[in-house]
Amino acid sequence: MLTAMNNSVTNTARLLGAGLRALLVLTLVTGVLYPLAVTGIAQGLFGDKANGSEVKADGRVVGSSLIGQSYDLPPKKGQETPEPDLKWFQGRPANGLGTNSLNTRYELLLSGATNLAADNKDLVQQVEEAKAAVVEDNSVPGHTVRPSDVPADAVTSSGSGLDPDISPRYAELQVPRVAERNHLSVARVRKLVDGHTEGRTLGFIGEPRVDVLGLNIALRELVAGS
Repeated sequence: MLTAMNNSVTNTARLLGAGLRALLVLTLVTGVLYPLAVTGIAQGLFGDKANGSEVKADGRVVGSSLIGQSYDLPPKKGQETPEPDLKWFQGRPANGLGTNSLNTRYELLLSGATNLAADNKDLVQQVEEAKAAVVEDNSVPGHTVRPSDVPADAVTSSGSGLDPDISPRYAELQVPRVAERNHLSVARVRKLVDGHTEGRTLGFIGEPRVDVLGLNIALRELVAGS
């Protein structure tokens, strides 16, 4: 019986040793070597995307080409919703964004869609108000915007609420207003939009688009050089 017990202890020790060695090897491979290899490949081949598709201006990061941002005036005292700064091209509405109500130590935006049906009264009102604002903001002396001129992306948010792009039609609609606010000719601003208009991915995926952040950076440089 003593021999059997010794064998049992020996086998258990051997199995525990083998399991520990396997754990250490797998930890090294999956927890160290594999992450280092993937990180190295990502940084070497796709460094820009791996780091968040950062957009830099004047040597500092000003945003990401994947995430839209607002271009608003500083809010006035007691003002809950800031007004758009109309010297800049404006992006899509972000009605689907939520707020972080759980971990209130951090001011975070939660990406999401409104999930409202097309005939929902709240959505219809949002669209009507947004269209009226687009018409008013972009109607300048010598150029009147009609409600029928307003494209869908000017009054509706994307599924994520963080779409960084707008349609060329919406960018073109804003050209006269941006030109007037920045004391530039319409032709120069329109040329800027044309230069920042991207076609369909691979020629057939998606729709032509204009990245608003890149366009506004170029606009600032144009104004500074005028």
